[in-house]
Amino acid sequence: MNKWIVSGLALIAGSASAQTAPQYGIAPPPLSATPSVFDTAEQHGIKVSVVAKGFARPFAMEFLPDGDLLVAERGGGLRIIHKATTAQAVLDPQPIPGMPLPNPVAGNVGLHDIALHPDFARNHWLYFTFLDPVPNDAGVDGPPRNAKLKLMRGKLENGRLSQVTTLAEGTPSGPAGTRVQVAKDGKVWVTTGGPYGAVSQDLSNIYGKVLRFNEDGSIPSDNPFVGRAGANPAIYSYGHRDQHGLVVHPVTGQVFAAEHGPNGGDEVNLVKPGGNYGWPTYTFGRNYDGKDFPGLPLAAGIERPVAIWIPSIAPSGLLFYQGDKFPAWKGNLFVGSGRRGEINGTGGLERVVFDANLGELRREALLTPLRKRVRDVVQGPDGNIYVVTDGDEFAVLKIEPSGN
Repeated sequence: MNKWIVSGLALIAGSASAQTAPQYGIAPPPLSATPSVFDTAEQHGIKVSVVAKGFARPFAMEFLPDGDLLVAERGGGLRIIHKATTAQAVLDPQPIPGMPLPNPVAGNVGLHDIALHPDFARNHWLYFTFLDPVPNDAGVDGPPRNAKLKLMRGKLENGRLSQVTTLAEGTPSGPAGTRVQVAKDGKVWVTTGGPYGAVSQDLSNIYGKVLRFNEDGSIPSDNPFVGRAGANPAIYSYGHRDQHGLVVHPVTGQVFAAEHGPNGGDEVNLVKPGGNYGWPTYTFGRNYDGKDFPGLPLAAGIERPVAIWIPSIAPSGLLFYQGDKFPAWKGNLFVGSGRRGEINGTGGLERVVFDANLGELRREALLTPLRKRVRDVVQGPDGNIYVVTDGDEFAVLKIEPSGN
């Protein structure tokens, strides 16, 4: 097992809540038992239907080669929807055996994201990120305030997860969002959060970074900080805040990550080797009290986002669509959204159109009448788009042309 040699960042509940705006919101309507139909730009007419409900805080999805759909419950179990692309889709009532659970089960610890090895049909390797809680210091009551981020792997076959192994782990830190993707070349990409303090700029620390591993958890020899004194060799880029989205482009192989700004300033970034993305000094967001951060959002040596949201959308899962069901959307980036402008009940799905050089041409907000928090978005083997929601209702939804 590769040990990340890092310093921990303590995040106590009081400091987090002191920097968070009061909660405002709009009551979302219940999901309909019959499909909803919407008009959309370029691809006119989509139908949105419920595939399955009854999860506990779903956070991530992955389709298996046979068309079943895995759903990761944040801090909970690994669920499976059998025949997910068909009218016979059914959620297995029991979680898949073998997925570890945090002890104790509290807050945002435990399972976060999942990813299949590109040769999953042969080797059955499932990768996942896991926040392992650590006991509070003596005299500190309540649920654990810190956890160790772990990159883990297990074999998913015959309906259960086995041979679960920790490939790499960090030291205790305040829980933040994390994602994992495995590229076609077998490289494993992991995002980590560093929303508070200057940890994102500390190259000895894995938090607030994008990390890159070989498939066995070892360090690729061409990682940008390999051999640099005091730097963690797993780091690929740094200066990130709270990253809830990650995707490897299925055609170009480029890696993109989405991160939450503080109050506005949400970003999608093209991840570059050794790139510094600026947090906490350079940001397009504001403090939670509305005051600007001192200085400019960019400077020499700071990478510019490929997309920015002001006000914020609370970005999550990412998808570059490559299917044939929506030909007008082919190549577009889809971004899950938890809420818009700090108002609860305003989430949905963002669509961004780029030119060949990642210059933004236009964008569109989808599914906003549903008022759901979208946590992840994937393309199904049928070419349709699937999203998973949390908040008032936990559901997997299918998006398909309304003519179907």
